[in-house]
Amino acid sequence: MEKVVTFDCYGTLVDFDLDRVVRATLKERLRVDGVDEAEFLRDFRVMRFQAVLEGYRPYKVILAASLEHAMRLHGMPYRRQDGDALVAAVPTFGPFPEVPAVLARLKEEYQIAIISNTDDDLIRGNVERIGVDFDYVITAEQARAYKPSREAFEHALRVTGRRPDQVIHAAQGFEYDIMPTYGLGMRRIWINRSGRRGSSAFMPYEEIPDMARLPGLLGL
Repeated sequence: MEKVVTFDCYGTLVDFDLDRVVRATLKERLRVDGVDEAEFLRDFRVMRFQAVLEGYRPYKVILAASLEHAMRLHGMPYRRQDGDALVAAVPTFGPFPEVPAVLARLKEEYQIAIISNTDDDLIRGNVERIGVDFDYVITAEQARAYKPSREAFEHALRVTGRRPDQVIHAAQGFEYDIMPTYGLGMRRIWINRSGRRGSSAFMPYEEIPDMARLPGLLGL
């Protein structure tokens, strides 16, 4: 059976710029005296990560609840339409410039799949904007589990019908994707778009700065 290349979606294939949406939604509330914008956005990211470690809830709920909690922590009034605006923006995010051509090239030799922390209806718009046919689009809604849980990856293996050694997983989320797949047996490629430091504790993994170098790394 041919190998499959699996991808994280948001931040790997799709330019998932939630910070921009938050700034546009909150506007003057982010400029209230005493609010540190960078600290607020960092807390919002941390709260999203903490939320996916808990029992399964739809991603729409996680986004809105994490935003509300971060805003309350920083003394900002939360309105339901704040969370609604964030959720509505998710399907509008399109791919990084190099992604469609890279995926089209990979499809000549591999099956390709998405493993994403999202809802089925949200990711549909992102996949349409990528413009490449995926063999599998696997979501947390289907798995009833979020990465970094091993359950999310084990569900993906069942759906694709592959053993771990038949999977090449490429993702930008070190804590969501690279760390939890340590020791699972799949080849792992870190798309390190932000230039973060990795960790030798979770080696072996390969590291490239964007998707453009992936075909070459796979010998294409």
